[in-house]
Amino acid sequence: MGELGVTLAPWRPAVAHALHRNRSLVYSRYVQLATVDEYGRPANRTVVFRGFRANTNQLLFVTDRRSQKAHQAVIQPWAEICWYFPKTREQFRLLGQIRLIAVDTPDPADHQLRQQLWQQLSDPARLQFTWPQPGAAAAGREAFTGDPPPNDEPVAPFCVLLLEPERVDHLELRGEPQNRWLYERRGDTWGSQQINP
Repeated sequence: MGELGVTLAPWRPAVAHALHRNRSLVYSRYVQLATVDEYGRPANRTVVFRGFRANTNQLLFVTDRRSQKAHQAVIQPWAEICWYFPKTREQFRLLGQIRLIAVDTPDPADHQLRQQLWQQLSDPARLQFTWPQPGAAAAGREAFTGDPPPNDEPVAPFCVLLLEPERVDHLELRGEPQNRWLYERRGDTWGSQQINP
């Protein structure tokens, strides 16, 4: 049991094991995040997994409030990530709702989480949040230079993106036949079953 009676999901050990076994591969923390835009079209991109929120099953990512994914999280919160671990030949697809924690988020715990993740960023990563509007016409090189902002207080564009999974599809691509499990949340509990690959 986690804080506030949250039970950690039965798929969490499999993800932890895959992360551990693939830890030598820096890109094992990269996942593909698919969202839906205001026209119902899919939008997919690679993001960096920043860990789980303490005592929850929520996955943490960071983003720029001015980005498309931040906008899409607000207008249509359903998203799915696809996570492939090459060393162990495993794929996880996690479907759920995403939520944005921005500068104006009133919850003190969310505010603290945003500050903690900001402080964990490298100087070059923090500097990116001072760059010109993502997706706008290219600015001159001078717009991308300068000193990184201090790590004590996040800049306004910096946001945390939380994914709260409701369904997790775990496929092991080794074995004959391959192994596959489906985990689904029903209220506060998780069910699981092995399914055909």
